[in-house]
Amino acid sequence: MKLFLKPGKEASVRRFHPWIFSGALQDIPPEAADGDIVEVFDSRGRLLGTGHFHRGNIAIRLLSFESADLNAPAFWEQKLRSAFALRQQLGLTRQGAYRLVHGEGDELSGLVVDLYGRVAVMQCHSIGMHRQRERIAQALCRVVEPPLEAIYDKSRETLPENYAQGVSNGYLVGSASGSAIVSENGVHFRINWESGQKTGFFLDQRDNRQLLASLCSQKRVLNAFAYTGGFSCYALRAGAALVHSVDISAKAVALLEENAALNRPFVGEHQAFTADALTFLKKTAQQYDIVVVDPPAFAKSLSKRHNAVQAYKRLNAAAMQRVAPGGLLFTFSCSQVVGRELFEHTVAAAALEVGRPTRVLYRLSQGADHPTNLYHPEGAYLKGLVLQLGGADEAYRRRNAGPPS
Repeated sequence: MKLFLKPGKEASVRRFHPWIFSGALQDIPPEAADGDIVEVFDSRGRLLGTGHFHRGNIAIRLLSFESADLNAPAFWEQKLRSAFALRQQLGLTRQGAYRLVHGEGDELSGLVVDLYGRVAVMQCHSIGMHRQRERIAQALCRVVEPPLEAIYDKSRETLPENYAQGVSNGYLVGSASGSAIVSENGVHFRINWESGQKTGFFLDQRDNRQLLASLCSQKRVLNAFAYTGGFSCYALRAGAALVHSVDISAKAVALLEENAALNRPFVGEHQAFTADALTFLKKTAQQYDIVVVDPPAFAKSLSKRHNAVQAYKRLNAAAMQRVAPGGLLFTFSCSQVVGRELFEHTVAAAALEVGRPTRVLYRLSQGADHPTNLYHPEGAYLKGLVLQLGGADEAYRRRNAGPPS
């Protein structure tokens, strides 16, 4: 099927942005169905690329900026071979778990593939990509080394709601127990891809967990929104004196405790709390040398951004109260609609409210197996800061309070 853009609407595609929004399209044929393969042309009939169509805000996800046969096995094998070669170049294929395909960062908009040992977990974020799942699975079997034992499709949670009602998660190739123990930088985790969040683990924080490990020997560490204990286990293995892990999910805390046990022996004390992280931060009187706040996305649409910013401010202000003088705060946002500049301004507002000297030591992002396409800046979703906080400073408090009444 051929679709045409309105005059002047091809500029972003010429700059290799893979999304085409519905407002850029000329008339859409009534027979066009979600997931159809389409060729896109500008208003003068010049080919712009090939991709998947969807009746929504993002109307087309381009997978090629040329004519391409998306039904050809060779197309998928070439794309996946390129993605695998990058992970080999980065040395990540020696890890027990890594991301093989990161959507637009690997020129495969709408597709995520994570590897846990010899099991690949696939999530399709578009109907068109989900319709290609068998071809993708076959290509994965030809590309990945050592050979895969199983490929699990976990797309039901990420597909459009109406379509997802007719979709079931399940194995496309082989079978597995649903979980496995993997090693990341020598730290051990049990991953459950069938019942865990996303594909089972947050691989994007690998480098940031390693940074934490380098800083926390003999330190008191609080890991809020701990989930299954990624930061906690790194801290324990690195010799932290005390690690407190907080998550609202009892199921996550149970797996966190198992992961901590997998990493024994360690010298420090570990205690897990099933609690709301913000409530815990406000109620505890404990001071920590390092506090980690890595919440889930507070906003998934622009309409929710204001509320998300206020939530980030409250959370960071509470976290800063728990950092001992001279201590560190690792703070993150994975909300795509909250950009890095807005996130940093929000954290600065929280620091002013708390009234403490604060300096930025590191600006953090997702790992290299979650690459960002330079022409698709929306892919840089993970923002992080490592801050050092001084003691309470009356000058900061007075300035924040404004002129006397």
